[in-house]
Parts: sequence; C-alpha cells; structure tokens
Amino acid sequence: MKHRIRSFILVTLGLTLLVLPLSGQRGTTPAGRGGAQPTTPTTVAPRNADGRPDLNGIWQALDGPNWNIEPHAADFGTVPQLGAINAVPPGTGIVENGPIPYKSDALAKRAENYRNRTSQDPEARCYLPGVPRAMYLPQPFQIVQSTEFIMMVFQYAGAVRSVYMSDQKPAPATSWMGWSNGHWEGNTLVIETTGLDERTWFDRAGNFHSGDLKVIERISVRSADILNYEAAIEDPNVFTRAWKISVPLYRRVDKSAQILDFKCAQFAEGLLYGEPGKQSTK
Repeated sequence: MKHRIRSFILVTLGLTLLVLPLSGQRGTTPAGRGGAQPTTPTTVAPRNADGRPDLNGIWQALDGPNWNIEPHAADFGTVPQLGAINAVPPGTGIVENGPIPYKSDALAKRAENYRNRTSQDPEARCYLPGVPRAMYLPQPFQIVQSTEFIMMVFQYAGAVRSVYMSDQKPAPATSWMGWSNGHWEGNTLVIETTGLDERTWFDRAGNFHSGDLKVIERISVRSADILNYEAAIEDPNVFTRAWKISVPLYRRVDKSAQILDFKCAQFAEGLLYGEPGKQSTK
C-alpha cells in the first residue's frame, strides 16, 4: 500500500514538472510564483524592395460605417418599402471620443440631409464618394504601390485616387476625390487630402463637411491581412474641433478576389432625370 502511494506521488510530481514549463511558454505565471512577464506576439509586415510595408492587395471594410459613422441602433433604411432587405443594421460607430463635434447650425443641416437622404445622398446619385468615405464603402478597392505613387482603385463607380509620394503640390482644383500627398512616418503611410468637393458625405446618415475639409489619413499594417485605417477630420466651417475615425480594412483572400465593374450611373438615371426607380432602357 505504501509502495502504491509513493508511486502515485512520484508520477504526480513528474506530470507537474512537465506542465509548468508549458504554461510558462503560453505567457502565464502560476499564482504566487515569480517569472518572466507574458510576451505579446508581433507580426512582421511584408516589405517591398524599398523596405516599406507592402500594402498591395484588395481590401474592404465591413459594412456598417457607410450607413452611419456614429453609433446607431437598427432602423428603417432609405427605402422602407423594401422591409428588412434595406434595414439599417446596428453599429458601434467609428468616431473616436464621442459624437461628431458639429457647430449648432451644422446640426440643422445634417438633420435636413438625413430627411432627404433617399434622393440627396451622393452615393444614391452615383457621384464619386470622396475621402474618407471611399475607404469604408461596402465594396472592395485595390492598392497598387510604388515609390513615386500609390494608386487606389475602387470598385464603386470606378473611382480612383492617386497619392503623390514625391513632386507634391497643393490641390490645383476642387474635385470629388480631392488631391492626396503622402509620406511615410516609420511604418505608417500618412496621406493629406485637400481640395475635396463639398457635396460628398461621410455616410448615408447625412454627415457632411464643407469645401475646406482636410483629411489626414494614417494606414499601418496590423497583420498580413488587416490594415489599421485612421483619418483625422479638420473643417472649421462645420466642426468645433478636429476629430478622428478608425476602422480596420480586411484583405480579400478569396481566390476569385478582383475589382469588377460597378458603373452605377445607369441605376441613378431615374433619380437624376426622372421618376426615382425608373429602369434604364439601355
């Protein structure tokens, strides 16, 4: 009997010695014991030949911010007759540190935009989405990276952005997608965009800006298939202070991933020139 108890104790101690090192490898320390602090695994981002992070690929944000960049409950969509098909899904929003800091008169303008969103949202009219909205539309876009330029090609309406990494200059004119100058700060791509058309919105909820909008974006690699996207918004005509949004962008890893044609003008002809919902005869 004593022999069996002694064998049991020896086996138990042996198993304990085997388990403890394994627990330490997971970054855990048994209660009441000293040891190395847990380590956080890091991801080494793929690099281009110039040593910069490789952003090439097809990316897409999850649907949600394009409905409303602020926190919102589920609601009727822009076309209530479509029922749940067009219903607004709830979302936690992508605006950091509280609601958008609108000036009081700008809040009235946003409310008017919301009431008229079915017909006045630039997306409904197939206008180019502007910045930063293009980055979180629920359609993919492709980044093509070189040392002189970074191109962003969007599926929605065939929109294109050129980010000038050299030979930079101020926006020569106002345009839907603005004028973008970029540079690297360590492993983060920083883009300053100005010259944006005041008719673009931030989302389908009517959040808007003026022609003095300046957007400073920061794009960094979280992992091989996820980018961190941040955008600081400055517009003293509409907001009381600068504010920021942040949203992850996910790589499309499906084998058939590609940018397809979404020439939406034909779908907006009735809205622009006649009865909404009228089908094109082309």
